[in-house]
Amino acid sequence: MRIIVTAIWAILIGAAVAYVLTKMGEQPFDLNQSIAFSAIVFVFLLIVDFALNRNKVQN
Repeated sequence: MRIIVTAIWAILIGAAVAYVLTKMGEQPFDLNQSIAFSAIVFVFLLIVDFALNRNKVQN
């Protein structure tokens, strides 16, 4: 459950940051691109978290 809630928040915060940055740059906002980027970053950070926790448990 913790991972699901974290994923939802990561996607929402990523979309908000992308919206602000695109409006500051006077570019059109693409929600699909924002969600895709946020999801990719979340998966990458999740993999890093699992790798670090696994290494910590083994030591």
